[in-house]
Amino acid sequence: MHSKGSSHRLSGMVSRSRISGLMLSMFATFASLYVAGRLWQDSQSRVDLIKELDRITGQGQSAISVDDTLRIINCREQHKKLAALDMELAAAKKEGFISKNSVDDSKKRPLLVVGIFTRFGRKNNRDAIRKAWMGSGTALKTLEDEKGVIVRFVIGRSANKGDSLDGAIDSENRQTNDFIILDDHVEAPEETPKKAKLFFAHAAETWDAEFYAKVKDDVYVNIDALLTALTAHLDKPRVYMGCMKSGEVFSEQGHQWYEPDWWKFGDKKSYFRHASGELFVISRALAKFVSINRSILRGYAHDDVSVGSWFIGLDVMHIDEAKFCCSSWSAGAICAGA
Repeated sequence: MHSKGSSHRLSGMVSRSRISGLMLSMFATFASLYVAGRLWQDSQSRVDLIKELDRITGQGQSAISVDDTLRIINCREQHKKLAALDMELAAAKKEGFISKNSVDDSKKRPLLVVGIFTRFGRKNNRDAIRKAWMGSGTALKTLEDEKGVIVRFVIGRSANKGDSLDGAIDSENRQTNDFIILDDHVEAPEETPKKAKLFFAHAAETWDAEFYAKVKDDVYVNIDALLTALTAHLDKPRVYMGCMKSGEVFSEQGHQWYEPDWWKFGDKKSYFRHASGELFVISRALAKFVSINRSILRGYAHDDVSVGSWFIGLDVMHIDEAKFCCSSWSAGAICAGA
């Protein structure tokens, strides 16, 4: 009796086990079919996306992954950002904060731009300089092409704009083509600080040179010696080079060197160290600094003091070079006064 009951219970357990196994097998089959169907749908969606991207982007039959799709979308976003930056850049150039001159890296950068400050009625001086060291015509072009030196006379306009003084300069320039004419500047002795500022701004925007020099029109320059001195400092980013000096600040009105802002220089009334105005050189970064900030740079009575003041608060290397002192012409000298 006991044995028969046990056999009946064992048979029931086996039957239920078979039913459970069958249910699990059916469930697994349905689950597999469901997962496969979803994978097929995802695959089909990806194919549809690729076809649509092929149509939109003109990729033809090339295969584009979802990652590629995201890259395309990202590139489009970057393109929009670049377009916005181009607009900002154009606005900055218009306001004078960035050089308007685009740099062509395929062209060799000029080594030096020299501005010879001249005035009305000084044609004899200019002719003497052309003959002595600047050159003209083909010689001037050769200096630019072979040595990377651009030399121009710098002058403003007459107070009576368009008069015979302006006419004479325009006529001379048509013959020589070696002037920078600052149309917005009135040529006058008391305006030389402004003239220096406008020259450096104009030169930096026109030529992306390594150095920029200011020279008076009664100074003779040994170009080769000057280039030798400058090439030794090509690795320095901010250079202000010349015959450094200081001097007394004159507070008496009517004095030849009267300084209206004399009180700013302290009780001893002595100028800070600055390069003599006969000849000095600044590097590209400083010329661009002047160009960008020309509207707020303060001028004093003299151009050399004014230029020196612009660099007082900057991280600039002041190079006091005796060869830039033009009081006498000696062996190895860079300049000499006429």
